[in-house]
Amino acid sequence: MNEIIAKGKKKEIKSSFLKDLENCSNNEPKVKKLILKEVNNNEVLEFIQKHFELSLEQTYITSTSTLFNIDRLKDNSISSIVNLKKINDVRFINKFFESINIKLPNSGFYLGCVETYPNRRKVLFEKYPPVINWFVYFFDTLFTRVFPKLKITKKIYFYLTKGKGRVISRAETYGRLYSCGFEIVDEKTINNTLYFVVKKVKDPIFDNDPTYGPIIRLKRIGKNKKKFNVYKLRTMHPFSEYLQEYVYNQNSLKEGGKIKDDFRISPEGRVFRKFWIDEIPMLINIIKGDMKLVGVRPLSSHFFGLYTNELQDLRTQFKPGFIPPFYADLPKDMNEIMASEKKYLLAYSKAPFNTDLKYLLLSFKNVLFKGARSN
Repeated sequence: MNEIIAKGKKKEIKSSFLKDLENCSNNEPKVKKLILKEVNNNEVLEFIQKHFELSLEQTYITSTSTLFNIDRLKDNSISSIVNLKKINDVRFINKFFESINIKLPNSGFYLGCVETYPNRRKVLFEKYPPVINWFVYFFDTLFTRVFPKLKITKKIYFYLTKGKGRVISRAETYGRLYSCGFEIVDEKTINNTLYFVVKKVKDPIFDNDPTYGPIIRLKRIGKNKKKFNVYKLRTMHPFSEYLQEYVYNQNSLKEGGKIKDDFRISPEGRVFRKFWIDEIPMLINIIKGDMKLVGVRPLSSHFFGLYTNELQDLRTQFKPGFIPPFYADLPKDMNEIMASEKKYLLAYSKAPFNTDLKYLLLSFKNVLFKGARSN
């Protein structure tokens, strides 16, 4: 379906797929046949059937990138939505997901699909001959990944493309879904397209200030348990902050207290983290007085919740710091990290200046001579 505006009124232009669906009289074999014709892949049909009853009375099946075709549905009139159109062609993705959330009942299901970075790379490398494919991939990446994110090129990009053909990471897709009140149920990559099934678990957050640019502001817990914005250089894909609990539950923690195999981190982000480049903007927080040079790192609400009540209270008696006791003690797991922080905080409460000086010198020693690095 597409949307046009004529004389101030919205009209629908239906694709042959949707017209055929309306004419099949809820005949399940015909519905299957039409879906198979649209996706041209038996594996996709099997994935859909695994999670959905193909009854048009309960499931709204469509292939659309326009918000109008979702908004026209009556609230709670169906139990699930299957959209065979890639979200890469949706202009306002969060508004699209929010509308789907509103139309579904609690625990309602939604299936969608997206072409991710690895999918796009594979398609281009298979389509073009060697050497040429690298040039095509470079300029495609520049146009579809970089241009939409920079203020100076964003308007030009959306003017030229109307938002169609953007390449979106798996992390950004799922982060947007979680911010819009869904949780992941299942996923499968088929024919260079990632298909996902999600369940509505709550209302959308309606974030009016999402982190999308190179400099991000992250909500962290500081002194007296007050939340403040920590400035950092982006190392994760956009909307990744909404996936912290999901990734933690999937992968748990590795040595050093970081999440293991964190797919939210971008390739350039791994380089930034290794050499602390991402942390340079936190100097703004020191200048503003939210943080000090040495001290325990400010935590997100999720990680703060992993600490004992005793350590939570102790942590929030003081300002968080830029250089944490981690680099002085080099703990290996969460228990050792908490023990290290408790030792530092108790020492700091008795002798602030001497404690910070001691930990600062130990941290420099470990970084310079033991190769201590950020995870």
